[in-house]
Amino acid sequence: MKFLKHLIFFLFLINYGSLALAKDPSDLINEIVDEAASVLSSEDPVESKIIKLNAIAERSVDINGIGMYTLGKYRKSINEEQKSKYQKLFRSYFLKSFSSRLVDYTNPRINVVSQKKINDKYTIVNSVLEATSKRPQVKIDWRIYTKNPDRPLIRDLIVEGLSLARTQKEEFNSILQNNDGNISALFKTLEEFLIK
Repeated sequence: MKFLKHLIFFLFLINYGSLALAKDPSDLINEIVDEAASVLSSEDPVESKIIKLNAIAERSVDINGIGMYTLGKYRKSINEEQKSKYQKLFRSYFLKSFSSRLVDYTNPRINVVSQKKINDKYTIVNSVLEATSKRPQVKIDWRIYTKNPDRPLIRDLIVEGLSLARTQKEEFNSILQNNDGNISALFKTLEEFLIK
């Protein structure tokens, strides 16, 4: 009986914990932006900043979802082994691309302006990257996958109306089309990027 009481208490904690961790999409973006700004403005060496930025991305971005989207129609024509290889390569590609772009910013100030629920699966969070003496103001919309409300994940960034996921999909599709749909050509491109 004592075991059963402990089990019920433990299950209550798990359920309470998952409710406490449920995030409003705007809160998620504010949290990520604050954490990234703290990393970028620190005196840490670049390598340390990259590790911390990648940890933020691993937690808050649906990297596999973006990867499968960017593969487009070709995701239906590859086998499980190729899919597994692609997902590993894409994860490494995404993280390297993500951190190398961000690490040059010293203190990005992003303000969340509004959010709009598109449907049960997606919410768009609108934000603005504040202007500085070196760059103009930039409008950034975050496409948040909210199918699991306890774990919302970023699926896309739309910068000044341009979807980064769609741009990546077009680039990958171009590589595949120019190589008769041969997935090995895309693997080679990703591997070359990773060793640079």
